[in-house]
Amino acid sequence: MTESVPFSGPFCQRVLLTMEEKHLPYDTRLVDLGNKPEWFLKINAEGKVPVAKLDEQWIADSDVITQTLEEKFPSPPLTTPPEKAPVGSKIFSAFTGFLKSKDPKDGTEQALLNELSSFNAYIKENGPYINGEISAADLSLGPKLYHMEIALGHYKSWSVPESLPYLKSYMQNIFSRDSFVKTRALKEDVIAGWRPKVMA
Repeated sequence: MTESVPFSGPFCQRVLLTMEEKHLPYDTRLVDLGNKPEWFLKINAEGKVPVAKLDEQWIADSDVITQTLEEKFPSPPLTTPPEKAPVGSKIFSAFTGFLKSKDPKDGTEQALLNELSSFNAYIKENGPYINGEISAADLSLGPKLYHMEIALGHYKSWSVPESLPYLKSYMQNIFSRDSFVKTRALKEDVIAGWRPKVMA
């Protein structure tokens, strides 16, 4: 069985990671979000990506797609226990806040460092992954950290401090997984993907 996953650009890795970790075959079709084709708008009126075709039914939204995959293909299990699901969940908003910031004194960098420090402490006690072994929470957070590293490195000349070794190790563990290497966006695509938000 082959799942079909139309997606676009650097912001759809989580669904592909889930399929890779569950060893599901899939085909991908790139969608030009600047010029959405008719067939795509017919299956997905909102025009958002990713969407996946499962059992002849089109499903939109990464949360819904990954949850459906977990229910349909429970092995290997990737469910994150509810009490651990929030771990690291504020990093992305802190990263985007700092990335878009035009004022170096507005506290957005410190807000990001606070979230990363908290995650570093959590992984030190509970790692190497959020649930000890790879789970849906890591497949959601990993691409966000990848974007953070590339976008902040490019636009702010910023990198994760050496004082957060457990976070750095976590990122290395995620980024070096076969599933991640196979599905990651090109660095230049990540940079281009964030440019409109940085310039806004």
